[in-house]
Amino acid sequence: MSALWGNESMKIEVFFSPSQIDGFFSVDKNVVVIDVLRASSTVITALNNGAKEIIPVNTIESAVKVSGNLFGDVVLRGGERNGKIIEGFNLGNSPLEYKEEAVKNKSIIFCTSNGAPAMWKARYAKNLLIAGFINMSAVVKRITELKDDVYILCAGKHTQFCLEDTVCAGMIIKELMEGKNSEFEFNDSASAAYTLYKNASKNLLKMARTCDHGKFLIEIGCENDLEFCTNVDTYDVVPELSNNVLRLKKKANPAAPHVPISIDTSGGKGE
Repeated sequence: MSALWGNESMKIEVFFSPSQIDGFFSVDKNVVVIDVLRASSTVITALNNGAKEIIPVNTIESAVKVSGNLFGDVVLRGGERNGKIIEGFNLGNSPLEYKEEAVKNKSIIFCTSNGAPAMWKARYAKNLLIAGFINMSAVVKRITELKDDVYILCAGKHTQFCLEDTVCAGMIIKELMEGKNSEFEFNDSASAAYTLYKNASKNLLKMARTCDHGKFLIEIGCENDLEFCTNVDTYDVVPELSNNVLRLKKKANPAAPHVPISIDTSGGKGE
């Protein structure tokens, strides 16, 4: 697979799980984090619906510590363990919970089993973007603007391969290949992701319902999330990480003061 990016090729590598990289792999790299079911979709939805910022952390203890450093009435804690809302948190991990009336102007401390730890692990990236099916065109456009190598990190599930994340990575690759004046170099995982997307592209919802994590979410009563998370281009926004905080660049207000965030860097392991 190849096409011409100016006079140079653009490298795209896919990693099926954060367990494939170490904590400093992302330094000076452009990283795209995907957790289709459901953390990426939830982050994208929350910021689109007016959340001020989202602070991903890798442990529940970190979530409690960080939220204690912020102002109580403008801070929410969102996340899950085993698919269910964490005791004492305000929100779970369903994007359907993150409506405008719930999240507008709020800072959200975000802790999930797979997606948030993946975001946290890639926090040293030069540019860190959050992707899902629901912001596909926006994230492809942003990657194109970078004109540089890109590393796509799938959140997976408990360090294991997840079909839905890999299919989403494959769709990003397909959309980039359809752009003009581009040439790409792929690792084997990226080529596999592209192939899996081609096989699943006709019915993304069916893919989500039959993959391991999709079946788990159906079992715990979250089937509506599957349809939401597999809709393509619901939103035209791209969350980006800066100083350990996810925001939308176009909504950033450089004059607004921001309380410094202290993130646990002990390397705690997501459940």
